[in-house]
Amino acid sequence: MPLSTIADVLAREGALLLDGGMSNQLEAQGADLSDALWSARLLLDDPVQVVRAHLAYFRAGARVATTASYQASFEGFATRGLDRDGASALLRRSVELGDEAREQARAEGITAPLFVAASVGPYGAMLADGSEYRGNYGRSVAQLADFHRDRLAVLAAAGPDLLAFETIPELEEAVAVAGLLAEPEVARGLSAWVSFSCADGGHIRSGVPVEEAVAAVAGSPGLIAVGFNCTAPEHADELVERFGAASGLPVVVYPNSGEGWDPVNRRWTGAGARLDAAAAARWRAAGAGLIGGCCRVTPDQIAELGAGLGPAGRE
Repeated sequence: MPLSTIADVLAREGALLLDGGMSNQLEAQGADLSDALWSARLLLDDPVQVVRAHLAYFRAGARVATTASYQASFEGFATRGLDRDGASALLRRSVELGDEAREQARAEGITAPLFVAASVGPYGAMLADGSEYRGNYGRSVAQLADFHRDRLAVLAAAGPDLLAFETIPELEEAVAVAGLLAEPEVARGLSAWVSFSCADGGHIRSGVPVEEAVAAVAGSPGLIAVGFNCTAPEHADELVERFGAASGLPVVVYPNSGEGWDPVNRRWTGAGARLDAAAAARWRAAGAGLIGGCCRVTPDQIAELGAGLGPAGRE
């Protein structure tokens, strides 16, 4: 664990650089992600690749490694014949691999405080059908809390520096997440960010206004930032303003490339946009504190974003 918490460093430095897309970096390294488990498959089949991907982002200036547990769930691993003990071991491994990459980064001379965020993907990620880009699962708050509770407890117990609730598309899931953060035996008092998947500059994917989504998680124990990810970059400027005004917290912002996801053929479609230093500087000026990229955002683009934060945010 670093000597300072991420909240301490964020308060001192004002902004921190996050990593980029895990899946695109793994593919660039030659990994096959055609499986429904996506990057989580590598926890089982080729964990060295995961360490390499984390390290690529640390070398690009990222201060946070987000674990390869986004698509990891007891239900998903069960389809590969793993029982709960086996699935729990892989969830813990995701955090251990982040720690291993951090140690390698330090051995290479990277001296800035580095952090490992345990990724907690939405219910839709387990379905592997693009539901995180639609929401409206038809599940109650209690059902969604039950889905998340056990794997969140395993991830938190593995000792990450913080929890990253990612790509939340609907209000019910946000309410479930807030409730779990208030369960000390589950979240273990860890810091956390909550990040929504947004349809446009003012609404999360299910159609709920950003302000209502923020209200669902506001005041949750350990919450250090709230914002959005895996959202088209064209909406980012407006969303940073609205999330910041609604929450009073630093905004976490890590858009995707702007391409569309085809869940049937499991591929990205359309033309993407490049994230750059000017975008990072705008977002920071508007109240963003955790800035990076999501799907299809590469280490070189993370380095460009870092240039917009200045030395304090990346070195």
